[in-house]
Amino acid sequence: MPALCLAVLFFLWHVICKMEIVSAYVLPSPKKVWESFWKMAVSGEAFWDMIISLGRVLKGFAIAFVLAFLLGMLRTMAPASGQFYEYLVQFFRNVPPLSLIPLLILWCGIGETTKTVIIVLASFFPMYLNIVKGFTDCDKKLLEVGDVFGYSRTKQFVKIMLPYASADILVGMRIGLGYSWRAIIGAEMVAASSGLGHMILFAQQMSRTDKVIVGILIIGFVGYVTDWVFGWMIKKLLKGSCKNGWN
Repeated sequence: MPALCLAVLFFLWHVICKMEIVSAYVLPSPKKVWESFWKMAVSGEAFWDMIISLGRVLKGFAIAFVLAFLLGMLRTMAPASGQFYEYLVQFFRNVPPLSLIPLLILWCGIGETTKTVIIVLASFFPMYLNIVKGFTDCDKKLLEVGDVFGYSRTKQFVKIMLPYASADILVGMRIGLGYSWRAIIGAEMVAASSGLGHMILFAQQMSRTDKVIVGILIIGFVGYVTDWVFGWMIKKLLKGSCKNGWN
């Protein structure tokens, strides 16, 4: 069924271009887009931009996860600590990360720091919220069993709460990874000299609609593959019992 949908989409695209319903400048034909993709693949242009963007995503995503996990753990182990930073978290959760780009450029320039911070801000909040949900929703009866066996607070966290929250944590990571891709493309369009976002912006400035479409297709494909891999890992780690995930 997915293959059929793609086939129909490309067929309609081909027909629209063949009948010249819209200008080739606005919507180049699938053949033209494929030729541009092949040239970019042979030259390595598309590959290296993809690798650069992927590396930025993984770096920012890893930093965001560590921060989200530590704050979520702190919120669980010491609930009173939440009053010191929870309002700040909720405030920045409602601020679009891309709106901070002008300020970050003034502070950090257009180097890697700005893009890393944007990714961290984009992916931190879904992971943090899911991590806190997973920990706080832990079955009280399981904690009571831990008390019976004399578990310390730390041992309860490691032996009971962490395994119980694993589904929510992994789902939050999967959502955060998707947000990371959205953020890096926007950041690269504004403050970068390399990466898929910069490639799309440069193609637009050169009036190369075919290259813009190639960039969009690469982003969609890479994002889909990374999401699929993460989903596969969730199923394997949770042995197909992730009630909070999706297929």
